[in-house]
Amino acid sequence: MHVVITGAGGFIGNRLSRRLLDDPRFAEARFTLVDLVMNDPPRDPRVRAVAGDISDPVIRAQALDGRADVVFHLAGVLGGAAEADYPLSRRINIDATLSLFEELRDEARPPRVVFASSIAVFGTTLPELVEDDELPQPSMVYGAQKLMMEVALQQFSNRGWIDGLAIRLPGIVARPGADARLKSAFLNNVFYAYARGEDYVLPVSPEGASWLISVPTCVEAFVHAATLPADRIGERRAFTLPAQHVRMDALVAALGRRFPDSPASVSYRPDAQLQAQFASQPPLTTAIGDALGFVHDGDIDRLVDRALVGLTE
Repeated sequence: MHVVITGAGGFIGNRLSRRLLDDPRFAEARFTLVDLVMNDPPRDPRVRAVAGDISDPVIRAQALDGRADVVFHLAGVLGGAAEADYPLSRRINIDATLSLFEELRDEARPPRVVFASSIAVFGTTLPELVEDDELPQPSMVYGAQKLMMEVALQQFSNRGWIDGLAIRLPGIVARPGADARLKSAFLNNVFYAYARGEDYVLPVSPEGASWLISVPTCVEAFVHAATLPADRIGERRAFTLPAQHVRMDALVAALGRRFPDSPASVSYRPDAQLQAQFASQPPLTTAIGDALGFVHDGDIDRLVDRALVGLTE
């Protein structure tokens, strides 16, 4: 089995590769890890690192090395960075992704392709309850590009060219030093500020609510998506992962329970744009993901505990 992870040098990709290397189901697999920079790939004889731009056909050919059986496509230009540089995000999020899907085409043995999509496909105009059949209406370039590639993945899977799943990721907490270009960085940074005893200003209201899962739960979702039997997957290939609907004041209260001796104080200074994009999310149902065995963290205290795994490492 040949497993390829694009975006493998990133926070999620790095943890995903190490998780797979420890999974007995992948004990005999060989792994190719691809990113612009691969500074510290796992030291394992099964691992081959490819450093380069995924939009370069030569890099993609090196990565696939003839054939891939399982592909995790995490590489992308995210959020605010995609908004700020449309040509770059078009090149990576659309052109390179579509080319990768085409190069993976194998009607005899369609590879499992797990594509990291995003709740950004829904945009900011949401009903009182978001369900699987909610019509995506992305408001940002990033969400629109993810939706376009969901359609491509669905079409290619319908034709039997690939065996794809596009999992729409909610907010993932807590990545230390979250990229400041990500407009949602505050959702990560508040965890670490509180743990360090530092005051923090959230740019949303205390009543603002987001859909959140922890990094370990996110990684497990990718592994689960890769190992789902094909006969369990229905026609629908793009769906939202289960996530907790978390109010900001409830999150701060849970951090207080987790760090009762922290002198940190959290205040609120709402920014209308950030509030609309990241803290105005209504309750969510995820019947497709639930039926396929995907899960969220369980409750808010467990979310906080799991989000901070490795904090002191």
